[in-house]
Amino acid sequence: MEELDFIIETTKELMDESIKYLEKELLNIRAGKANPNMLSSVKVEYYGSLTPLNQISNISTPDSQTISIQPWEKDKLQDIEKAIIDSNLGFNPMNNGESILINIPPLTQERRLELVKLAKSESENAKVSIRNSRKDANNEIRKSEFSEDVRGNFELDVQDITDNYIKKVDGIFSSKEAEILRL
Repeated sequence: MEELDFIIETTKELMDESIKYLEKELLNIRAGKANPNMLSSVKVEYYGSLTPLNQISNISTPDSQTISIQPWEKDKLQDIEKAIIDSNLGFNPMNNGESILINIPPLTQERRLELVKLAKSESENAKVSIRNSRKDANNEIRKSEFSEDVRGNFELDVQDITDNYIKKVDGIFSSKEAEILRL
């Protein structure tokens, strides 16, 4: 039985990872309001290595439409500006010599619908990952030496766990969709 309990715990951990990854990916989808997480994928050339922007600067949102980047070293302003432009996030950074400001334009309805499709795609990827975890767990259960009844019960447990994680994904997507479509 310990072997089967271990399989279930491992499956839950894998499904948790799928949820965490989905949440991280959805943070990168902007909903029209400035958020420092919008720049989480930006890496800057910093003394010979690519470094995340938030490790070489202070990123804040003075208002709902502006992101302010205050580098810890002023001579890195041009490198940061170039990294933001090269990241293809669609931002137009403004360098004032002290900091970099990014104005976030309001989203059009068409762009909002595109972002909902992107969020839906990410949530579908998470569901596929969860279902793959279920499949792997069921394969491991079937290989075990236990009776058919015991294996069947554990497969039902794995299905219940899978259903709960799929509901979590649907809930996360629904709240992101509402956030994106909120005018």
